[in-house]
Amino acid sequence: MTRPRIVFMGTPEFAVPSLAALFDIGDVVAVVTQPDKPKGRGQALAISPVKAYALERGVPVLQPQKLRTPPFSEELRKLNPDVAVVTAYGKILPKDVLETPVKGCLNVHASLLPRFRGAAPIQWAIAHGDTETGVTLMVMDEGLDTGPMLAEKRLPIAPDETSATLHDKLSTLGGALLRECLPAYLRGELKAVPQPSEGMVLAPIIEKEEGKLDFKRPAVELERRLRAFTPWPGAFTTLEGKLLKVHRTKVGQGRGEPGTVLSASPQGLEVACGEGSLVLLEVQPEGKRVMAVGEFLAGHKLAPGSRPFET
Repeated sequence: MTRPRIVFMGTPEFAVPSLAALFDIGDVVAVVTQPDKPKGRGQALAISPVKAYALERGVPVLQPQKLRTPPFSEELRKLNPDVAVVTAYGKILPKDVLETPVKGCLNVHASLLPRFRGAAPIQWAIAHGDTETGVTLMVMDEGLDTGPMLAEKRLPIAPDETSATLHDKLSTLGGALLRECLPAYLRGELKAVPQPSEGMVLAPIIEKEEGKLDFKRPAVELERRLRAFTPWPGAFTTLEGKLLKVHRTKVGQGRGEPGTVLSASPQGLEVACGEGSLVLLEVQPEGKRVMAVGEFLAGHKLAPGSRPFET
């Protein structure tokens, strides 16, 4: 049997294990990734992790500004692909692109669909308090992660999981899912089934304000959100008018008016929440380094009963 001709579409580090897996399955005839973007203080153009990997492997790289005009599907058709595999590409594929590969376009999505359709499934799985997530291989249609499913792999979410640690686990799992299931799909042995009609939750793109600690929320929710939004946008609050980033917390049992300091010691800065309390363990004052809360309190006295946080 001749090796299948595969086009891969992806951009960030998350997508690299998926691309690596495809070299074991078929001939990767091209890689499509986002255009190079200015980065850092010098605003020098930086290439995506997927582009860097593709260049290492000697694969042609395509970086269309838009997929509709001029019709990118014409360029894709010249490659005569059997299948296109998409992992975190970052753009919606139009109908003509979806219909170009003989066996369609498949997507590796970082959730157990239909839960967490959208741009940020990893973060929202942690923020919602889910104890399990995974990756889904699906046949793409014109909707947002709505296509029929081919296979999934599941993974527990650890109690101390951050989006950074879960990102790496799911990235690796995506590559494993392709190695296990894509050959069977290409042989016609794997049939797509519609997504369940119930259980759909959206995972919208993360905005910076999501990281703001609203002490009117339950403490367990704030602790989850800190882990969900690590490394970006991080968790932060305003203390006496200045930004205070919060890097590590635990849930406490204290009670009080939200935003009230319940205790302040080297063991932690305990702040009352809508339900329970949040104990701040590592913080970063504006313009300074990350420090244990005991060190922070040594130079910044906070009296129990005070309400120095913006709520």
